[in-house]
Parts: sequence; C-alpha cells; structure tokens
Amino acid sequence: MNKIAEKYIHQHNFTSVNEQNVKRTWYVLVITVITMAVEVIAGTIYGSMALLADGWHMGTHAAAFCITLFTYSYAKKHANSDKFSFGVGKVGVLGGYTSAIALAIVAIIMLVESLHRLWSPIEIQFNQSILVAIIGLVVNIASMFILGHEHHGHDHGDHKHHSHKHDDHKHHSHEHDDHKHHSHEHDDHEHHSHEHDDHERHSHEHDDHERHSHEHDGHKHHSHEHDDHKLHSHEHDDHDHHSHEHHSGNDHNLKAAYFHVLADALTSVLAICALLVGKFLGWYWLDPIMGVVGAVVITKWALGLMKQTSPILLDENIDEDYQLDIVNTIDDEQTKVTDIHIWRISADHYSASIAICTTTDASVESFKHSLNKFDKLSHLTIEVNYC
Repeated sequence: MNKIAEKYIHQHNFTSVNEQNVKRTWYVLVITVITMAVEVIAGTIYGSMALLADGWHMGTHAAAFCITLFTYSYAKKHANSDKFSFGVGKVGVLGGYTSAIALAIVAIIMLVESLHRLWSPIEIQFNQSILVAIIGLVVNIASMFILGHEHHGHDHGDHKHHSHKHDDHKHHSHEHDDHKHHSHEHDDHEHHSHEHDDHERHSHEHDDHERHSHEHDGHKHHSHEHDDHKLHSHEHDDHDHHSHEHHSGNDHNLKAAYFHVLADALTSVLAICALLVGKFLGWYWLDPIMGVVGAVVITKWALGLMKQTSPILLDENIDEDYQLDIVNTIDDEQTKVTDIHIWRISADHYSASIAICTTTDASVESFKHSLNKFDKLSHLTIEVNYC
C-alpha cells in the first residue's frame, strides 16, 4: 500500500484500557479471594448465615473481577483488529453487563438461602462471627479506595449542547445556464462528492461525468466527472476525538467491579448489624432477614447496571437532546437533515451517519466543521444531496 492510500485508512480503536485500573483490579481480586475464604470457613464453623452469605458473595465478586481483567486484556490485545467493524470499544460494556448478571445471580442465591435459614434457624456463635464480619468490612472499604474515587457509579449522561446556526456551511448559490443548484454546466448535472481531509485535489475526466468527492481525515479531495451528473457528498471522518480515551467515568467494566465491592461492603454492614442485635436482644431471625434485605439491594444495583449497558450493546439511539442539538446545528431554511443515525461504539464514543439535503453549494467539509463542537462524535459519515 502506498503512502497516499495509507492516509485514507480509518482508525477504529475506541478502547480505553487504563493500566492503573488493571493493577487496581488485580489488587482487589487478591484481597477479595483471601477474605472470601476466611469468611466462608468462619461462617460455616460459627453458623452465621449473614457471614456465610457475605463470604460466598465475595466469591462471586472474585469471579466478576476475573471477568473484568479478562475484558481489559482482550480489549488491549484486539484493539486494532479488523474483525470488529468499530473496534472493541464495547468489550468493556459487555464485561459490565456480564458482571451485572453475576450480581443478580448472587442476589438470588442469597435470597433463597436466607429464606431457608429463616424457616430453619441454626445456632450462631456471635463473637467469632462479628469479628470476622468486621474484618470483611475493613477489607471492602480498602478495596473501594483501591479502585479509586472516579468509579462511584455516577452517570452524568451526555453533555448538553446548545444549538447554534453556523454560517460556515452557508454559501450563495451560483448561477447556471440550466441548473439552479449546480456550479457546473451540464444537462442534468448530479455530482457525487466524497471529500477527504488532506486538502490535496486530483481530478480525472471520465465519460459518465459523475463527480465524486470523499472526505477523510487528511482533507484530500478527489473529483471525477461523469455523464449522469449527480451530486452527492460523503464524508467519512474519525472526527479527531480520540483524546477522550482518558475518560474513565464511563468505564462500565470498572464500574461493575466497584459495584461488586460496594455490594460486599453492604452485606458486611448488614451482617454486623444482624449479629449485634441477635447477640444482645436475642433476635436470631434478624440474621436471615438482613440476608433478604441485602439480596434486594444488590438486585437493584444489578438491574441498574444492566440498564446502563444494554442500550449500548443494542445500538440504541443516544440521548434525544444531544441528537436534536446536532440536527439544529445543520438545519436552516435551505438545509435539512433527512436521515440521521447516532449510536455508541464504546462508553464514550459515538458513531454517526447523517444525510443532508441542501439548496446551497455547501461542502461536506463545512458541515463537518460545524459539528466539531460535538466531541463525542468519533466516527462521522456525512452524505450531502444537492436538491
């Protein structure tokens, strides 16, 4: 492949594997496995359902952390693979969704076992159980700090952009002998223009006189004249927004890991409360009840994580206001968006395909520049039909 052709190759690496996050996950995995073993053994020996539930819960979280680490490894290994149309940006999202399923399974197991203990209570050795539960809580809090403050599960959503009319794609139409909207004199001139960003212009004469111009990141322009004279503009652009890879607030993979640790902390707190009340007030039934409460809360977290990740995996349209701002940026009396599709190709990157009909002679490049403020549009294709 020659150097000119290399300029047309699109980059589809929209992954963001933070090595620091990988190390944090490894640390938490080791701590979790050790604590899990201690709690399961202690819960079995001392007869505490709350403690046993906490231990097994940590075991499933350890498995979830393994999923997280595998996801990071897979995304890094296949970051530039041609097997995936838009890269492996969704691998982390898939890892988050899988971990959410694991959370839900844990909640079901906790619920079933707690109900069983509620109807068939066993003797609990409170002092030993309380001590181990406190140790588990300390470990969970430490794990939360290790994973970092930036993954507390907050979803700030899409940034809202105020729509503005831009004059950079408004151009006065040129006079023609027979054609109102074309700057070339032909008999039924439709032109296809695909603009490429490297601003080098090559022209080739052909018998069918059709103009094609493709725009890519290097701003390179090709024009081919043909007889059918249709004018279309297609812009394929990576939009130069790969700088967003530092955004980790939408790392659903790490967010899932954080939720697992948070769920561990919750079950530890519930276990301690149940054991203290059971010891001093004799409310033995509170131990399995706390297991039920923990199962309900964890189920809610799991469903919330599924709700965040499943729309991305299913290519659901992005936030309606964000899309409307994009349309309003282009639309005016002479230019209309006739078709638009915007979807997530990773947690922080969008791909867009936009068809435009205009009575002006605005170039594809001008429409592209008007959308530069939408920094999440990392892969952009624009089709311009001169109506």
